[in-house]
Amino acid sequence: MRFGTAGVPNCSRDRSTIGGILTIKEIGLNAMEVQFVRGVKMKLDVARKVDEVARELDVKLSVHAPYYINMNSEGEKLKESIERLKRTVEVGCMFARDVVFHPGYYMKFSKDETYRRIRENLKDVVEFAYERDVVLRPETMGKRTQFGDLEEIMTLCHDLGILPCIDFSHIHARYGNYNSYDEFCKILEMVEDYLGGDALKIMHIHVSGIEYGLKGEKKHLNLDQSDFKYLELLRALKDFDVNGVLIVESPNLEDDARMLRDLWLEI
Repeated sequence: MRFGTAGVPNCSRDRSTIGGILTIKEIGLNAMEVQFVRGVKMKLDVARKVDEVARELDVKLSVHAPYYINMNSEGEKLKESIERLKRTVEVGCMFARDVVFHPGYYMKFSKDETYRRIRENLKDVVEFAYERDVVLRPETMGKRTQFGDLEEIMTLCHDLGILPCIDFSHIHARYGNYNSYDEFCKILEMVEDYLGGDALKIMHIHVSGIEYGLKGEKKHLNLDQSDFKYLELLRALKDFDVNGVLIVESPNLEDDARMLRDLWLEI
């Protein structure tokens, strides 16, 4: 399991992507999720240099697509969402294989209709990503207004031949439970049932502390400020022999990432 941060570590004086990679290596982590959440602004020549540095330092990179994507939208908004996701793939494929994205919102549609629309609207992007050796990873979402509960994401990945980003903290916030060893094991069993055992060997995971209410996620917290049982999660991941990348989204980023890495090595 590799451990890293969602974006450039807080302690990095150089706030560029390459500066973040150098800092990741310096502080003993080995993964980073490049954040394109406000838009894809990286040029291709920079992306090539990012790949070169990451390979040299053995830091595994992934990408998070812009927030302004809703694959359940219509007309110009849908066209823009598709273009943003394709642009993320086009640049991200220079240095990463995994592109994480938020699929969309239910809006006026039923859960079933939303699922059908998002699945159909994604097909062209999935093919575009496949041609560039990129795996799209729809993320499990924490707000109940967002498409992306656990079953929806598993079904979508199964139907489209892609893989998920399992955000265990989002799942906890959305349902109010899924915060114990046995429940974490149920999530991993579901991944295996829907996508096969190989999916557990290349997982992409998000973790943070989280504040939530009746409507789900409110905001991310540091792990020690929340009720999220991260040690039980690590034990479940160990017992299922999970491999892949664990990205921390806590406000303190590298502090929680290094804590989880150290606990992982102790278990």
